[in-house]
Amino acid sequence: MPPTILYITGMTRCGSTMIGNVLNEVPGAVHVGELHFLWRNGILNSGTNSTCGCGAALAECPLWSDISSSVDGMDMDTARAMVSVQERRFRPRHTPARLAESRGPLHPPADVAWATSVFAELYRAIADRCAARVVVDGSKTPAEAAALLGRDDLDVRVLHVVRDPRATVFSYRLDKSYVRRKSAARSLRDWSAANLASELLSLRANGNYLRVRHEDVGRAPRAVIGEIMRFAGLAGANPVDPAGRVDLGGNHTVTGNPDRLNRGPVAIRCDERWRAELPRPARLLAAVAAGPQLLRYGYPLMARDSGATPVDRERTS
Repeated sequence: MPPTILYITGMTRCGSTMIGNVLNEVPGAVHVGELHFLWRNGILNSGTNSTCGCGAALAECPLWSDISSSVDGMDMDTARAMVSVQERRFRPRHTPARLAESRGPLHPPADVAWATSVFAELYRAIADRCAARVVVDGSKTPAEAAALLGRDDLDVRVLHVVRDPRATVFSYRLDKSYVRRKSAARSLRDWSAANLASELLSLRANGNYLRVRHEDVGRAPRAVIGEIMRFAGLAGANPVDPAGRVDLGGNHTVTGNPDRLNRGPVAIRCDERWRAELPRPARLLAAVAAGPQLLRYGYPLMARDSGATPVDRERTS
């Protein structure tokens, strides 16, 4: 039976790290962070976030060192080739082409077929080493997910996480050591592209697509995590208690929010500082630039309150 890959997609800063780390506490699941960056950060050491979730450098982490030594495509030359393919073939604008190849009449280019075969071998090695049925990958690269949907040796399920774009704009205004600042216009452009590309995946995922809102994870974490567990085929107890707290253990995540290094009891909450601190011009720009998507995802154009529905999710078939 092929391993199940719960591939999280959407715009960066959407809360995928917390979702993945919560699922990591479910027996049979392993969260690997943003696997897309393993070659850049773990082998080439050319990224901005090369620490594993266990606290060691990726190159020195026992798990990743073991996997790297047993999987083809984990050497320096192949890592450079993988990064090149990712830059040429897996940007959001490439998602329609990758979908046409994975579920349509077209055949993928040789480099895309090679890259997905390396990913498939890596996923199998992770599932084997971690005794996991479900590998949670928070890479948020919709074109990559589209290409992986075409593989018969993987059970790929797409989790699309949406966050209010005004919160995303606010997040990218803050100083963070592992991401660059972005202007409001750039953040909104990237937010629209990432979410439009992620929505395209629902057209070809044969029912294996689930959309949730970041805000609902914060407001009703136990309910939303339970829905995600059912979608991923994970049985067992929900790791989130009725008060919205989870006890986080260790993990081996590649890249992601530094919060992935946190251990112990954590309350799942939304960071909504943007409501008080985001300047009015940025709010107006969001209403104009992302208006149709705001409404589609259940966010008001101008109101301070971004909605109070307990869970906003969509499954397609």
